[in-house]
Amino acid sequence: MLYLLLYPLKEVFGPFRLFGYITFRAAYAAVLAILIVLLVGNRFTNYLKNKSITQRIREETPKHHKAKEGTPSMGGLLILIALLISTLLFADLSNPNIIILIIATIWFGTLGFVDDYIKIFKKKPRGLSIKAKLLFQIIFGIALGIYLYFYGPEGYATKTNLLFLKNYVVNFGIFYPLFVALVTVGTSNGVNLTDGLDGLAIGLLGISALAYAALSYASGHVGISNYLNIIFIKNGGEVTVFCAAIVGAGLGFLWFNAYPAQIFMGDTGSLSLGAILGTVAILIKQEFLLVFIGGVFVVEVISVLLQIIYFRRTKGKRLFLMAPLHHHYELKGLAEPKIVVRFWIVGIIFLMIALSTLKIR
Repeated sequence: MLYLLLYPLKEVFGPFRLFGYITFRAAYAAVLAILIVLLVGNRFTNYLKNKSITQRIREETPKHHKAKEGTPSMGGLLILIALLISTLLFADLSNPNIIILIIATIWFGTLGFVDDYIKIFKKKPRGLSIKAKLLFQIIFGIALGIYLYFYGPEGYATKTNLLFLKNYVVNFGIFYPLFVALVTVGTSNGVNLTDGLDGLAIGLLGISALAYAALSYASGHVGISNYLNIIFIKNGGEVTVFCAAIVGAGLGFLWFNAYPAQIFMGDTGSLSLGAILGTVAILIKQEFLLVFIGGVFVVEVISVLLQIIYFRRTKGKRLFLMAPLHHHYELKGLAEPKIVVRFWIVGIIFLMIALSTLKIR
């Protein structure tokens, strides 16, 4: 909004030229998002507590998680509000990628909110049925895929960057909407499964969003995209502002969500932020890098799948003490903060591997 209002007045007041720089607006979008969460966080937490909007701990989680019962939940709402305000103020609202990301935020935020509402107010610990969640996620993915099929980047609408190989792209053709749906559903549920320890998911999301902020800037810059040999996305640079706002809102939320957590993001935060991360990857044609950038999320999902397969094949035996993987280490006796920090370190290692693949071609 500020870009559309102030940048045209640069000839009248010189400093307004700064709003023409993506890096300037990204930096202030991050700062504003942090400040919003930090300034409102305590009041928001107390409001949720007073309204008894608190976490219910499922029976199958480790026993010491019972101590978390009563912690305010649905804190993801605060993250999304900070993200949207920062984006509306500092991003170019005429950019189609920004509009898509705002729609994704509202769509998946609504899904997560309804899921949390059913868990908390209807007293159903599992919330929405898996079928209902998947249906909601797939509808968005297919709709986005169809839109990009017809209106995606010219010459690359159904194509994406391939890892490790120079001058090669993958063309999904008419199957592109299915691929988009797979990415959004996968990331949404991957982050949701990882959100089981204080600060774990939001820390990893911050790391991933930081990586995609850099990739968005590179994808939208003619010189850098040519140098790295990645697909140039005409409107991709603006996504940097949105990713920076995620980083800011995430850091602000981590202030309150760090061990011992004062507030949980709930499905309002985890389902929506995961889907947003997948949508960003789709818009800048870096979907395959998600395997590395979101490496910990992928490992958590795989641990759940392996646990289910092993349990069925062996008629009742378990591969891990508990899945997702972070619960396995809890039951092995590791302290929760130590697991979280170690998973963050692994996430940073995955991030560095992901960025290195840009030159391994």
